[in-house]
Formats: sequence, structure tokens, C-alpha cells
Amino acid sequence: MRRFSAISLFREALGGHEKWPRQWRSPEPKPAYDVVIVGGGGHGLATAFYLAERYGITDVAVVEKGWIGGGNTGRNTTIIRSNYLFDESARFYEHALKLWEGLSQQLNYNVMYSPRGVLMLAHNIHDVQSFKRHVHANRLNGIDNEWLSPQECKEFCPPLNVGGAMRYPILGGALQRRGGTARHDAVAWGYARAADARGVDILENCEVLGIRRAISGRVEGVETSRGFIRAGKIGVVAAGNTSVVMNMAGVRLPLESFPLQALVSEPVKPAFPCVVMSNTIHAYISQSDKGEMVIGAGTDAYTSYSQRGALHIASHTLDAICELVPMFRRLRMLRNWGGIVDVTPDRSPIVAKTPVPGLYLNCGWGTGGFKATPGSGDLFAWTIAKDDPHPINAPFTIERFRDGVMIDEAAAAAVAH
Repeated sequence: MRRFSAISLFREALGGHEKWPRQWRSPEPKPAYDVVIVGGGGHGLATAFYLAERYGITDVAVVEKGWIGGGNTGRNTTIIRSNYLFDESARFYEHALKLWEGLSQQLNYNVMYSPRGVLMLAHNIHDVQSFKRHVHANRLNGIDNEWLSPQECKEFCPPLNVGGAMRYPILGGALQRRGGTARHDAVAWGYARAADARGVDILENCEVLGIRRAISGRVEGVETSRGFIRAGKIGVVAAGNTSVVMNMAGVRLPLESFPLQALVSEPVKPAFPCVVMSNTIHAYISQSDKGEMVIGAGTDAYTSYSQRGALHIASHTLDAICELVPMFRRLRMLRNWGGIVDVTPDRSPIVAKTPVPGLYLNCGWGTGGFKATPGSGDLFAWTIAKDDPHPINAPFTIERFRDGVMIDEAAAAAVAH
């Protein structure tokens, strides 16, 4: 059975992700596995790694219709933070942030985690009141967050324009100093390599075409483009296509899918020291290790599975960024792209068992998926291994939409509302 090596990953790191699918061939799938994970992004690979690392469950297959990390994992803006409002969300994302802090050491692979700080700007009285509420709620949960005046925002991030006539004047900001960024594709490679070393099979170009169930209702396995694979348990974590996959098992979900856009500029020398987010203008920006300004825009207003969005959304975002940071007006945009985000009615994820025995679900992250990657994989692995949720993800059930127990993080991110 052929597996990819550290050498192939090193070549990939030098040559760009486009070359990886041609350099590595997936192993042939076995007839049966203890667990099949549907989705080879960061969350799916992390789940497989923690199943093997923490619970000794190594008879695992990760099936991916394209190449690993080729979906939303490679299309996000790399932001990491845990300053969410509600107790349930704060515990989840703080668990993830603590794992981020030691992830490179655990995987023996540099995921380029950089705790450079995440500054969320306030532009009106509502923003000020909302972010101060976040600050107090976070502190009650033992999570760092602090309120900055406009001048303190300028001192922390000198390129910001905090004076003069502006459509969106800066009235202050909430700063989480432990927040920051990581390299999205490196996270996928790190988890993939570590899971592979522990015996997990990673099956690329293996699209799931159906989920087979026994007469008792329990899952039996998955029909794929590479044949039927029997499975004792199935975990679905396929961002953007979760509803399609779950429909194969007869499970209907409260999800909508939207295109979410992002852009990067030409690379320049280090000029921007942190991550800046603005909910009011639906924009956020940071500088990558390659020197590009990574800019996130808003979601398209129309549900769609397309990986692109309306041009006016990106144009509005760039106008706002240029007003916030005037020196960026001379930057040229290098490329833009879109990903598909699954969104629940309360903008919080589902990480839970399903009504179908042996079928588990991880979805609905909206804009919060990347920052949750290690915590999501860790807690989803617990849920699959023990057939019972961990206390941290226990509130994130499907049944909360039936019972009305919402975790309404609708204003948690600049693009989530």
C-alpha cells in the first residue's frame, strides 16, 4: 500500500498545492474499515488523526472527492481566535486555540501558527456596546480580550486610519492578543502526514455517491467512485456539500450554502502587524508570511454551490479596506476566490450523533471553520470513538433546532450575518 512521504510534502511546500495531486497516488481502498470519514479537509484529517492518536482507532479511511485540503481548507483567510460571545462557543473555540498553540510540536510539522493578535473594530455605538459585552463575557470565561480606545488601536496597528472624515470612523476595538493566523494548507498537510504515519488511509479522487443502510437503519458503508467501502461508523465533515451527502442517508439538515469571497494582494515587505476585522463593513485583513495582504469579503446574498460570488461584494470590501488603511490604495490585487460555507440558522456548528445509528455529523461552521480545526477534530473523534459527545460539543446537536435551544453567534464574524 503506497502512502505519501515527507519528501513529497517537502516538494509540495516548495512547489505549490497544484502539483500535489499529480505527485501522490491514493492507496486502493480496503473492503471495510472501522471508521470512514467523508471529507479530506482540515476537520476530516484532524478527526482521523485524533482517532488514531487518542483512541488507537487506526482502521480509518478518509475519503475525498478531490485532493486533500483542496476545498475550504485551502480557501480561507487563516484567522484564529476564541473571542466568541456565548459560553458554549467560547469553550469550543478556546479548546481549539489551546491546541493550536502546541500543534506544530504535536504534528512535528510547522503549521506557521502566529499569535499576532486579532483586533475587531467598532464603528458605531452598537459596535461599541456589542464588543464590550464580548470582552466582559470572555473574561468571565477566562479568555483574554480587552477594549482599546481609538488611539490604542492606532498604537497596536499603526497603519490604521483613526482620524479625519471617514464613512466608518473607528470608535475603538476589542483585542485578543492570543489570536492570530496559521497557514491553511500546512494544517492539512500536517494532519495528513501524521494520520498517515499512524495507519490511516487517505483516499483522494474518491467521491461518495451513496450511504448504504441496513434494514435496522444502521449505516453499512459508503458507495464511492472507487467502489463500495463497508464501515462500522461514518463521520461526515464535508464543508459546503454536507446537505448533499446527508441526504444520501435520509437525513435532512437546517443548512444553507453560500459563496464566501476572499482576495490577496501582490506580496510586499512586512507592513501590517496583526489581524484587523470589521463587522460593520464586512471586511478583514492580515498579511501572510509570503507578504500578501489577505482580505476577506462578505457572503453572497444568494444560496449557491458556486465557488465565486458577486463582483460588487469584493469591490465594496476593497473600498472599505482602502479607507481603513489608506496606504494600501496603491496595492494591486493578485487573485480572488470563493469557497462554499454551510450556515445554520444560529450560525453555530453541528458536531453530534445523528438519528441514524453509526452516522456522525460535523458541519455548519459558516465562517468559523478554520479557527476551530484542531478542536473540531479532537471533539468529533471523541464523539465517534465513544458514541457520545464530549461535554464541550454536547450543546451543538441537531435537536437544538427542534427544541429552540439556539447558540446564536450571528454577529460573531464580519461575514456571518
